[in-house]
Amino acid sequence: MLCLNLTPGEYMTIGENVVIQLDRISGDRCKLMVKAPREISILRGEVLERTGGERPSCVFNVQRWHRQEIPWNRSKAQALAAMRVLLSEMDSRDGSVQALRRQLDHIFPPTREGETAGSPAAASTQ
Repeated sequence: MLCLNLTPGEYMTIGENVVIQLDRISGDRCKLMVKAPREISILRGEVLERTGGERPSCVFNVQRWHRQEIPWNRSKAQALAAMRVLLSEMDSRDGSVQALRRQLDHIFPPTREGETAGSPAAASTQ
């Protein structure tokens, strides 16, 4: 299978009668525009398979949902440390402060000695 990388606005042709243009990319989706003669059938893969068609052998399975990692750097580590200091200075009897602290600790667990460099927890100790 040919694999092409296109940026928005770029296009490709198939034969003399089919033009495919990448309109835009948004998150994990892209919008393709296809110009082809009416006699050429164009079906989304899920429609083809739902109506009894076979999945082409060249098509591979991709994880539908992927977890996007937060790029971590020194400034984010400093911001995390500052948030923890602010929370520790607030009235710990306040339920909303406790809830905020739990949420922050869930997203970015408190640091422990010996964690790997580059992780949010390790970066917050730098």
